[in-house]
Amino acid sequence: MELQELLEDRNDAGMAIRALIQEAPLTILRIAIAISENRGRWPAESVTRAAGEESGLILDLPAVEVRQELERCLLGRDVDQALEWLHAVGVVKLLLPELEDCVDLAQEAGRMHKDVWDHTKLVVKQSVRRPAVRWAALLHDIGKVPTRTFTKNGVHFHGHAEVGARMFDKVARRLPFEHDDRKKIRFLIKHHLRSNQYGDKWTDSAVRRFARDMEPHLTDLLDLSRADITSKRPGRRQMLLHRISELADRIERLREEDARLPPLPPGLGNTIMSHFGLQPSRLIGDLKRALEVAIESGEVEARRDDAYYIDWLEKSGLINR
Repeated sequence: MELQELLEDRNDAGMAIRALIQEAPLTILRIAIAISENRGRWPAESVTRAAGEESGLILDLPAVEVRQELERCLLGRDVDQALEWLHAVGVVKLLLPELEDCVDLAQEAGRMHKDVWDHTKLVVKQSVRRPAVRWAALLHDIGKVPTRTFTKNGVHFHGHAEVGARMFDKVARRLPFEHDDRKKIRFLIKHHLRSNQYGDKWTDSAVRRFARDMEPHLTDLLDLSRADITSKRPGRRQMLLHRISELADRIERLREEDARLPPLPPGLGNTIMSHFGLQPSRLIGDLKRALEVAIESGEVEARRDDAYYIDWLEKSGLINR
């Protein structure tokens, strides 16, 4: 009998599933995949009980295979129900103890229904179905466990993104990822709060610097940030989503402007020669290129007046006077 047929049997599937798991422990993850892809419907209680009793067998499997099947589960539409089932049968504790520790971890004092685990499941479900984004969504808050502190002003998780990124290194040794995927997921976990810090007071230079620092993961990061908004407070979700969209639009607008306009004002070469008493030479071009490099790195702002660039050159030590 096929796995799907066994899962549809609501009466006596437990014994058959137990035998199947003993023969092929990956069956447990394939049940989770079926839940994730089949409207979140759990199998019969006998199946869940058998999976829980045999779950330890999953540790005998090649880690790469486990990671691949878990990823298939993460990409399903009803991944939140699949994750809850994996928690119920003990697989989350075995494979991702850092995530298991998030269960019942309160994010707000006196509001246990806002625990990190429930938040995480919702973030994964809300995120786009790209593997790296879903993995980052799954693990983005694991750093909250060791960083949680209580003060008179509430619960705090200072530095949890950076701590979570370091914790992911251990996860990635347990469930090996391809090199580029590992780098991307770690980056997304470490920086998942950055776009939420955006506000009207950000200068164009700050927006450019953010976009430059987040490349080449900018699209994934913004998508993760959108998924990370789970507030049920009236209007707050819409406000936060609008802010992220505003940041994305502003980045695109500045890129279009930068593509059309030169970073330095016209006639700057003449101003440099006049101010420093220089003759036309290769040095003038070198100084302008040094300014362009500084603009690209974010050290210097683009399209400012001549005096701004003269001041930078005065302090740069590039001109011997």
